[in-house]
Amino acid sequence: MIARRGLLTVGLAGLAAPRVVRAEPLPKLQVWRDAGCGCCGGWVEHMRAAGFAVEDNVVRSVAAARRMLGTPADLLSCHAGLVGGFVLEGHVPALAVKRLLAERPAGIRGLAVPEMPLGSPGMEVPGRAPDTYDLVAFGEGPHRTFMRFRGGEPV
Repeated sequence: MIARRGLLTVGLAGLAAPRVVRAEPLPKLQVWRDAGCGCCGGWVEHMRAAGFAVEDNVVRSVAAARRMLGTPADLLSCHAGLVGGFVLEGHVPALAVKRLLAERPAGIRGLAVPEMPLGSPGMEVPGRAPDTYDLVAFGEGPHRTFMRFRGGEPV
């Protein structure tokens, strides 16, 4: 009876052992930004803190990168990016980028946060309430809301 109990304990212990799950690494994020823009640097740091390896391209003008990426003119902000084949424009929260990369929805070519909402990643101002804003998906068909945020948090 003791031998059987010992086997049972070993067997159950084997079932309870944690398994190592390896997550796919995040793809490299390429960013094009103006050297004098502090909020762009804040967004780059936000993305690095979220686990993205960032190629930070400081340029005189982001216009050439936007033309290359095909960013719609009505969605412009202050910096542009490319990650996993998707275009990013402006202060897109890392959470939304990770969701985009995981889901890869058909018809979406990129995400944008038009203008510069207060409280979005890189646009935090101590003592000021964050704005609520739409994160816009663009690609096939009309632009549409992908997620809604208040500051850096989804709502």
